[in-house]
Amino acid sequence: MRESDVPQEGNATLAGLRKAVYAVAEDGKLRLVASRGWEAEEIVTRQAVEDLERRAAEAGKRALAGEASPLEYHMYRARMDLALLSQTTGLWRWRIRRHFRPEVFSRLPNKLKQRYSEALGVALEGLEKVGA
Repeated sequence: MRESDVPQEGNATLAGLRKAVYAVAEDGKLRLVASRGWEAEEIVTRQAVEDLERRAAEAGKRALAGEASPLEYHMYRARMDLALLSQTTGLWRWRIRRHFRPEVFSRLPNKLKQRYSEALGVALEGLEKVGA
């Protein structure tokens, strides 16, 4: 994309901020250009956020019913998925999925819960509650 073609339509999800986009300059070299975003990007971002909010609500209901641990709820609330939580914590995906089971999660050592707490930006006490 050329510098002059970088979209400047605006994207409400950027909250008035700009982001850097690589574009080809007049001299043929790549340059960073500030962009206000574009409508298609905003639509896709909103859909992704709505999906994560829906998943958080569903996980919260399952946690309150005792069918899942609060960990899954907090993961979606932090706008993460299993792959991102795995990368952030350094834990294998299968291990995290296992921790979604309430009986397994309740027996986790505080050191491991602290790891989740830091990755999700939730206080250790709040990690064990839904809606915290």
